[in-house]
Amino acid sequence: MTPSSHPPALSAGTDPEALAQRLRPVFQRIAEGALQRERDRQLPREPIAWLKEAGFGAVRVPREHGGAGASLPQLVQLLIELAEADSNIVQALRGHFAFVEDRLNAAPGPQRTVWFERFVKGDLVGNAWTEVGDVQVGDVITKVSRKDGRWVVDGRKYYSTGSIFADWVDLYARRADNHADVIAAVSTHQPGVQHFDDWDGFGQRTTGSGTSTYEDALVEPENLIPFETRFKYQTAFYQLFHLATLAGIGRAIERDVAHEVRSRRRIFSTGNANHVSRDPQVQQVVGQISAWVYAAQATALRAAEPAQRAYEARFQDDVEAERQANIAAEIESAQGQIVISELILRAATELFNTLGASGVSSTKALDRHWRNARTVASHNPLIYKQRIVGDWRINGTEPPYVWQIGAGPGR
Repeated sequence: MTPSSHPPALSAGTDPEALAQRLRPVFQRIAEGALQRERDRQLPREPIAWLKEAGFGAVRVPREHGGAGASLPQLVQLLIELAEADSNIVQALRGHFAFVEDRLNAAPGPQRTVWFERFVKGDLVGNAWTEVGDVQVGDVITKVSRKDGRWVVDGRKYYSTGSIFADWVDLYARRADNHADVIAAVSTHQPGVQHFDDWDGFGQRTTGSGTSTYEDALVEPENLIPFETRFKYQTAFYQLFHLATLAGIGRAIERDVAHEVRSRRRIFSTGNANHVSRDPQVQQVVGQISAWVYAAQATALRAAEPAQRAYEARFQDDVEAERQANIAAEIESAQGQIVISELILRAATELFNTLGASGVSSTKALDRHWRNARTVASHNPLIYKQRIVGDWRINGTEPPYVWQIGAGPGR
């Protein structure tokens, strides 16, 4: 179906090459400083500002509202290229694009238009959903309540990915009056909101995924969004970001292993050529890595297609078609996660078989590829995704659309 056959409000696709050509100079500029940021654990504030200026945060906004009107597969392709430049930045923008997607799925009206205008202006949205400590699965400690005639948020979140760079936060909370779960879109430009770069993971260390606190943080009534209205393919969408990030890490591995082999001067006496770049066994390893990365990219792009169908079906009067698209989005993103995680982790290890001991130099920081891939692949346990896919294939059990984490009742 061509973009022109859709209602004007939908983002069904644009000229992908023209969009990519506009953004690639920014991606290249980001790539040039990525290794130094990794070594110094320097948050990518300036690179994210470049992306804001380039309108990257609005590529999914419909063209009629000033955005690029990109489809989800087109967004995933851009994310793969950006993740090759710096995978931390893609992770940092995950919450932003999820909130954009939610507003794309919202009913047309003035409030949705206001958000589109903010995205086009360059506003970014962070993420604050997860709570740690003594919180049970399904419980929400962060509360929204009335104080002095206004709504305020109080609570503490962890894994607040991207919020340290954001103008707004997509915050999951519970109303104190009726105990309903809501999304509170909270402005970060107020004293009651604080962010801390205290993420202690061994990978993806510059995503700003630390703690955020909210003390009497104001939220406007129109920015309290009932959670049950959240877009239905959200978990699939979040997983697509991981697939794009992993595929981009794979492209960086392929790029770096080819460069290191090409520029290496020392050889082993047990090798097969007078230059390592001519060694057929080394070439074989690089070829295998290239094939794994090719498969990862193709899988990520294929997995994005049902999510796009689910988005478009949201505005069509066919409930069953929408349901089937949402099931496909969830299942295919899970299948992609299972396959891509293994491929990229293997590639991140095999690259060292092309190099000598110098390959483990901290100056090169080639270990970052495995650390980053392992971190991304650990977010949503693969073993549960494998079970969910298997249960669907065997028994037709519909996959879950909301995942939560918290303390269990114990053994």
